[in-house]
This record gives sequence, structure tokens and C-alpha cells, in this order.
Amino acid sequence: MVLVTGPTGSGKTVSLYSAIAELNKVSENISTAEDPVEFNFAGINQVQMHEDIGLNFAAALRSFLRQDPDIIMIGEIRDFETAEIAVKAALTGHMVLSTLHTNDAPATINRLLNMGIEPFLVASAVNLITAQRLARRICGECKEQEDIPVQALIDAGVSPDEAPSYVCHRGKGCSICNGTGYKGRVGFYQVMPMLEEIRELILNGANTAEIKRESMRLGIKTMRQSGLTKLKEGVTSFEEVLRVTVSDD
Repeated sequence: MVLVTGPTGSGKTVSLYSAIAELNKVSENISTAEDPVEFNFAGINQVQMHEDIGLNFAAALRSFLRQDPDIIMIGEIRDFETAEIAVKAALTGHMVLSTLHTNDAPATINRLLNMGIEPFLVASAVNLITAQRLARRICGECKEQEDIPVQALIDAGVSPDEAPSYVCHRGKGCSICNGTGYKGRVGFYQVMPMLEEIRELILNGANTAEIKRESMRLGIKTMRQSGLTKLKEGVTSFEEVLRVTVSDD
């Protein structure tokens, strides 16, 4: 099971569709349950949900499992019933892709547990959780250097050793970007594979904060760290990183 999480408008659906497009081969039987179907793929069984006739995610999933699919995509896991069938499908050898509305990857585990899924099922069914946000990209036409105090960078999460080497940029505003200083979007990602240590914490009933601390100790980048990497690369501004991400404290 692979879960993509983030608030509305953070690009979850596009990430899922990109994954599906990559996996779409003649040898793979792929079925999707979506509400609504936003993009049509050749060779994929896409089903539009109709709550008024009882065709919801759970009902569609039950039907899918009788058709021997290799890959199942669920538009969103909203309730216990959908989550339960998705987890069972993952445990019986199907690849399941879906989205959830949570703030970061570690919080997703607790959301599944709060829905009523048993910890041992979450630990064994989930393979990877990725959380994402979309930030504005600096306009290439009016990009200029910006002086950010070293202390402000350190407060934002940059290590004191690295902070002096950061060269930050911003957009001055021009006719190309309508005076905003930004043109286009860039994604910040937190990718958390279900490592053995994290599975252990789930089975022991750890809370979100404990899972987050352990994931950071294991070297998994937080959303803020991902944003700061994009800042260092000159792709986005310091202001955007602070707007889109929360502190790791």
C-alpha cells in the first residue's frame, strides 16, 4: 500500500496519476475508484463513484477484488470501511495506491489507527507514505538575490554550519509574472518508507510525535527540510518555505 497525503490542492491526484501512468503496462490489470474521474487513461478500468445508487469506494473495491486486479487506485480513503478493504487488498498481494488528508507522513499512521484499523494491519500493509505541498516557483525573468539573516535561517531549521553558505533568491516582479515574483509551482515532499523501526513503534502504540522523531533520526526528510533544499537550489523563496511548511520542533 502506498499513500499520498496532504491538504486539498497540494497535488496528490497528479502524483497518483503520474504513478499510474508509469505503471500502466499491457501486463498489468489496473482498476481505479475515483470521485470524480479527472483524467482518462487508455487500458485502465476507471470507475466513477455514485453515492446515490450505493456505488461508493467500499462497494467498488469489493467488485474490483473479484476481477483479479494487479493494481488498485482509490481516490481517497474517507472511512473505516474503505480503509479496511484497502488494507485487506494490500495484504492479499495487490498494490494499492490512495490518498488521505493529513499534515505529514507520520500523522497518516495515526489517522488510519483512529479510523479503526488495527496497528498490526497498518504495520504490515503500508509500504510507503509520501506527504506533499505545492509552493510557488520564483520567476526566472526577475529572479534576484535576497539577504536573509543567518539567524532567521537557523530558526527555520537550517543547521548552523550550513546557514552561512545559503544564497537565497526572490522574484522582484515583472510583466511575465504579473508583478508577483512567482511563476509556476514546485513540490515539497516527505517520503517515509515503512522501515522496521517504524513498524515496531506502530505495534507498540507510539503516537505521531514519537513516530516523527524516529523518522527524523532515521534520516527521513521532513517537509520543512525539503523546502529548505529547494530554497538552497534557488527554486523558491524563504517566504514561501515558511508559508507552506511548519517548523520541525
